[in-house]
Amino acid sequence: MSVATTYASPLAEQLIIKFLTKQAVIGVVGLGYVGLPLAVEKAKAGFKVIGFDIQASKIDMVNQGINYIGDVVDDDLRKMVKEKKIKATADYSLIRHLDAVAICVPTPLDIYQQPDTSFVEFSAREIARFLHPGMLVVLESTTYPGTTEELVKPILEESGLVCGVDFFLAYSPERVDPGNKHYNTKNTPKVVGGVTAECTRIASTMYREVLDGEVHEVGSPAVAEMEKIFENTFRNINIALANEMAILCNRMGISVWEVIDAAKTKPYGFMAFYPGPGLGGHCIPIDPFYLTWKAREFNYHTRLIELAGEINNSMPEFVVERIGTVLNEENQSIKGSVVYLLGLAYKKDIDDCRESPILKIIDDLEKRGAEVIYSDPFIPKCKHNGKTYEAVTLTQANLERADIVVITTDHTLFDYDLISKIDKPIFDTRNALKGREVSSKYYRL
Repeated sequence: MSVATTYASPLAEQLIIKFLTKQAVIGVVGLGYVGLPLAVEKAKAGFKVIGFDIQASKIDMVNQGINYIGDVVDDDLRKMVKEKKIKATADYSLIRHLDAVAICVPTPLDIYQQPDTSFVEFSAREIARFLHPGMLVVLESTTYPGTTEELVKPILEESGLVCGVDFFLAYSPERVDPGNKHYNTKNTPKVVGGVTAECTRIASTMYREVLDGEVHEVGSPAVAEMEKIFENTFRNINIALANEMAILCNRMGISVWEVIDAAKTKPYGFMAFYPGPGLGGHCIPIDPFYLTWKAREFNYHTRLIELAGEINNSMPEFVVERIGTVLNEENQSIKGSVVYLLGLAYKKDIDDCRESPILKIIDDLEKRGAEVIYSDPFIPKCKHNGKTYEAVTLTQANLERADIVVITTDHTLFDYDLISKIDKPIFDTRNALKGREVSSKYYRL
């Protein structure tokens, strides 16, 4: 309790005590791949949690203890619901009973590749209606630097309460890596930046009571917002470099995979990134555009970031060209061929096909007259451009039916022994068959 006594504000002291004694009621707005794992961890830490969402299906599933997010342990959610530690609702008036609330809603791009903050704005306005003195609000949605102070803060202050005096506001970026077997919401370090120093300390106290990972405090929400964009832009650019190396190595007759394996033997100054059929998901291909959009306000053109985006966005087209080249060596063309794609998810061992580059590959192949079939143990069905695609089972018969087999996602559940033995051209965009004996008709990105 001694921590609380260092604060001048009585409201801050009271809130700190509630966090330290687990008496705080915490809300999470948005029960998706960020919000639900966070809600579960807060409940497991001993807090009562109320989740808010506009989708009735998610609300019903949470209240029945039915999990729909891969990074949440089924038994954890079921137990927290049974113990009445978590409940979900669409009734935002319950915000009046909260001591803290985290905003974990989507921040997509619009058709002009500009940030769509409508979900954040809606959430902030709903919170503002029921905001009360002594309450903490934390934005976790990935967004451009300035969102917390330029957008969220003014909306909340429309309530008549003053940030840093009557209520507390901070930004703490989500760091979710779907499918990661080692790092999750619980043990990943957390970055926190408050509008005031007191806001930062209060938000940090809450997270330290919930998470095992280090909580790193920064000087402002803008620093935390930029940090998140920097993380994902760093990955975007380095993946683009790996993809460009793959294109060049292909033309030079060199294995890019062997090049990367050799380069990563250096114990300093090199970090291995790998090429692939393109980028997918809600973060890596999208987040850099938040920064390029914001940079225009300061009359700056982010050339490197935009070039990386161009390279990564061109990879599905490169993959289709390679498929055409492989088929030509078999005296076939893409038109009229059966192309069997192994994997629809944008990365391995997840059930997410948002922004998946494989969808772009399908579009291009179908435009060129190919019949496309796919297998994915995590995505049995997918709607895309008004058409429903249904997965086929990975069998010997389906492999033999194809004119070319393309490994687009390296799921661990795929039977690679079966795949490697097929007497068909195999184009491996993920190096999934590394170290296996394969036929002479094996091609890598």
